[in-house]
Amino acid sequence: MEIKSVGIIGSGQMGSGIAHVVTLAGMTARLYDVSEDRTQKGVARVEKGLARQLSSEKISEADRDAALSRLETSTDLSTLKDLDLVIEAATEEETIKRKIFRDVCPHLAPHAILASNTSSISITRLASASDRPERFMGIHFMNPVPVMKLVELVRGIATEEETFEAARTFVAALDKTVTVSEDFPAFIVNRILLPMINEAIYTLYEGVGSVQSIDTAMKLGANHPMGPLQLADFIGLDTCLSIMQVLHDGLADSKYRPCPLLVKYVEAGWLGRKAGRGFYDYRGEEPVPTR
Repeated sequence: MEIKSVGIIGSGQMGSGIAHVVTLAGMTARLYDVSEDRTQKGVARVEKGLARQLSSEKISEADRDAALSRLETSTDLSTLKDLDLVIEAATEEETIKRKIFRDVCPHLAPHAILASNTSSISITRLASASDRPERFMGIHFMNPVPVMKLVELVRGIATEEETFEAARTFVAALDKTVTVSEDFPAFIVNRILLPMINEAIYTLYEGVGSVQSIDTAMKLGANHPMGPLQLADFIGLDTCLSIMQVLHDGLADSKYRPCPLLVKYVEAGWLGRKAGRGFYDYRGEEPVPTR
């Protein structure tokens, strides 16, 4: 099965990023969200990303214009009925995702593949909320989608080989590299990355180092392009907490216990860059550590 048209449910940072790479690869992308205001913000993100690529001469003006001509928006799930693939890119909460699948399935074409961009939740469990577990996949893009080359493909227990191969071909058409993960909590990337971030937060919590010293240590001592606390702010502290909770609940190992300081920041609404404050305060001209 060849995928030529893609629906994306959720027009936030991940959803708009997926729409960006899909349209640039020559496919139609229909960006769905619950309000016109949200979809237009998603379109603005795509336009900004394409403008950035144009200014750095990675694409031409013709490429940009063609990509934007293939971008559609909708606030009606029934408009996803004629698409080959629909990817859910909503917030990392299982109850929200399961409701989306229950609501969208009656509108999908029989041949359509349904996928989730979840970064941690069981694909088998999410597939059970759909009417097509054999045509359900985990297609986990990395953030920011236009920049990051990796996509994790995750099969549920019922996923058919034809579905998996169609997803693999789709990802290759986006000029991305596939890594295949078994359906275990947080898959590969976040199974390794988030405990490291959580440990960095424990290091801050226990007073071993300041925000600045921890990030500097990992950037210059381990050659990381971004410090772990800076990265946590970029990901979103609520997302970091959700993934740690999935790991802790799914694997029942105390080493995955979310740091109390991470919980406190989320409770305060200090969710990172998107909220203006996290481990850094972004409200001024330059980010300033909050601890």
